[in-house]
Amino acid sequence: MCRLNSGVANKIMLLEKFTSLIDLAVDRLGRASAWLTLAMVLVLGLIVVMRYLFKTGSISLQESVMYINAMIFMFGAAYTLKEQGHVRVDIFYRKLSPRGQAVIDCVGYLLFLFPTAIFIIYASWDYVAISWQIRESSAETSGLPIVYLLKSTILVLAFLLIVQGIAEFGKAVNKFRQSSS
Repeated sequence: MCRLNSGVANKIMLLEKFTSLIDLAVDRLGRASAWLTLAMVLVLGLIVVMRYLFKTGSISLQESVMYINAMIFMFGAAYTLKEQGHVRVDIFYRKLSPRGQAVIDCVGYLLFLFPTAIFIIYASWDYVAISWQIRESSAETSGLPIVYLLKSTILVLAFLLIVQGIAEFGKAVNKFRQSSS
């Protein structure tokens, strides 16, 4: 009996280490992507200065704003999930016990987050693959030649959401176990 309890304790400890590792990686990526907002503001400022002071423009710079914005969103989504910053209709949730909240969280991850992320991968795989095959570039002559990298962030988004979802699911399971003790 004691061995069973230590086995369960070891699994819980392993789960906590695993979720902490995922949280650390996503936290660093999220904080790094936050710096992209500064980069986007600086690029936009440069575009404005070039346009109004020097009467010139750069399509590549204008497209880079779109790329940076996409990376902020795509890399920041998992961080937002980690920080519980996503939209939640908590009419009932906040009134529930920690155990009830853990159940709602687990159900939400299993019924909504994971299927949606898997669908995103399924629906966009060919779209991204074809873009890589043809090394898709901007339709503009002086645009950025790396559209295929931009499209790849769709898959990165889904992968990061799945990974962070696994960590959040693990946290909810631990919360459920702790509240039932």
